[in-house]
Amino acid sequence: MHVLVIGGGTGGMCLAHGLKKAGVSVAVYERYGSRSDGLYGYRVGIDPTGSRALHECLPPGLFTTFVDTCARDPRYFNVLTQSNRTTATIELPEAADAVNSERSVSRSTLRQVLFTGMDDVVHYGKEFTRYEQHPDGRVTAHFADGTTATGDVLVAADGTRSAVRRQYLPHAEIKDTGITAVATRTALTPETRALLSDEVLNGLSLIFGTKGLIGMLHVMEFKWDAEGRPKNPADKALPASWSGLRFDNTHDYINLSVWSSHDHFPEDTARQRGKQLVDTVLRVTRNWHPDLRRIFELSDPAAAFPLRIATSVPVDPWPTTTVTLLGDAIHTMTPGQGVGANTSLRDASLLCRELTAAARGDKPLLTAIGDYEAEMIPYGFTRVAESLDNNGTSGDDPLYRPVTGRLALFATRSFFSVTGKVPALRRKFLADMYAYRGTDTV
Repeated sequence: MHVLVIGGGTGGMCLAHGLKKAGVSVAVYERYGSRSDGLYGYRVGIDPTGSRALHECLPPGLFTTFVDTCARDPRYFNVLTQSNRTTATIELPEAADAVNSERSVSRSTLRQVLFTGMDDVVHYGKEFTRYEQHPDGRVTAHFADGTTATGDVLVAADGTRSAVRRQYLPHAEIKDTGITAVATRTALTPETRALLSDEVLNGLSLIFGTKGLIGMLHVMEFKWDAEGRPKNPADKALPASWSGLRFDNTHDYINLSVWSSHDHFPEDTARQRGKQLVDTVLRVTRNWHPDLRRIFELSDPAAAFPLRIATSVPVDPWPTTTVTLLGDAIHTMTPGQGVGANTSLRDASLLCRELTAAARGDKPLLTAIGDYEAEMIPYGFTRVAESLDNNGTSGDDPLYRPVTGRLALFATRSFFSVTGKVPALRRKFLADMYAYRGTDTV
């Protein structure tokens, strides 16, 4: 059996590793021209569900590299006001083990980990245009450069704007949530470090501001410096043993993002780039504390990017064929619960098991794909709905309305203030958060 994977994102590459590890023939077709193209070095939270999937699919040595290249674990969950006042600080437990733990990784670093050891699998510069299914069930993918590839299964792992989905499930909709977000990246230097309290420097912080503006701040510190040298001599083997560091420009940074309903930003925000975009952020945060605004001022303009947050509209199950989908290609979700990448990884490990069973003759191929879809569709769209109802990731959220917004903000701050002060509520908050992000089996 030969599997075609369209898209070299997190889920597609995890699937490819798992299939290769199981001895199943697989090829990935990546539209970017090299493993270093199209990278944004922003934080991805890998929860225990995603970590277990990576552990299952990656070779053991590469999973160790994944763990070693993650940023240090946050010690606190903070809730701040736009005036940089602390509403709540909740201490986070230490990582339990290498697999069943929360991890923070740079998106570009994770990409380099996933592309390590896959030179014989990945084909770059392959922009998918269409596919055709043959009477025997085999599938041929067509690419913009005029080339084709034929396999027994075609997997859409090409993200929210999936060209495969548009052809395969033309009725599947992606809708605008009404939210604009802007992400920035600022180098962690002595100057920027001094702008942060110890809890914020060593934590993950939500900022609930007035006038319907929400932010998230996270500091990412790695084991290597800007030149790729280990900070601790005990880690000197890491740069020498991992070839991916040669393609990765990640170094310590502050990731500060803001989001709100579209009407809080200029109409052309989604088209802005560079200094213009940073200036827009400074305008919409003009009532924020000078230290927070200074982080925006010192950010790398080339690294700032805007997003109009989208979400999938659930679709009914479809007849099983030798074309299937995973991750954002079928269930795009908002960042509200921070589980998008992890759900994609869950898809990858589940599909890998099913396709491996088919390749070994344990079950017919269409049965394997149907079993995958029967499990993936319900949990995927459940996560879509849950992510849309969290932290103001819908433009209809009361936080963004002129009158109810003030009441909603007061209620949110009061909830976190009380939770942060009452030990029993802190324990419940953490238990609920970790249960949600770690109870799925993969």
